[in-house]
Amino acid sequence: MERDLGAGERTDVDWLPELVLLESFSGNWENYLEAVYNCFKQDFIDNRPVFEGIKLALKRHPLSSGKEATFWHLISAGQTEQERVPDLRRCERIRWPKPIIENSKDTVIKCWKNVRRGETRICLWLEQHDYLLVLAERKGYILLWTGYLVIRPHQKRKLQNT
Repeated sequence: MERDLGAGERTDVDWLPELVLLESFSGNWENYLEAVYNCFKQDFIDNRPVFEGIKLALKRHPLSSGKEATFWHLISAGQTEQERVPDLRRCERIRWPKPIIENSKDTVIKCWKNVRRGETRICLWLEQHDYLLVLAERKGYILLWTGYLVIRPHQKRKLQNT
């Protein structure tokens, strides 16, 4: 289903990388997870992006299977930390957060701040791809929090009204 584009709204996002697909790893979850982690490591540990001139940091602890908490938050879903499970759609988009951060001024990204549980969050919504990236403001740095597909119609309506 195509949506109506507003005046001046672009449909191209040439800076957005391809998805990292499980099929490319012959369905081997262990190899896929390692490849997804290597993408994350390359984008956020080896070569950290900056958001609006402020350095980006990760939540490192608790480490799980030698991987940072932020990584698990980007690739899994669930209400409580202990019950989060890998989400294939999130895994596939592991290359998206960094370019979204680096291109946050692009008109295809809707950016706003909100306060949640006393914390200021920065939302970067790539609406035409239904992807929301969430950063958290900290004193002196920005914390990469999570990213996910916005698939529920009521969530999309809420974001569209922001």
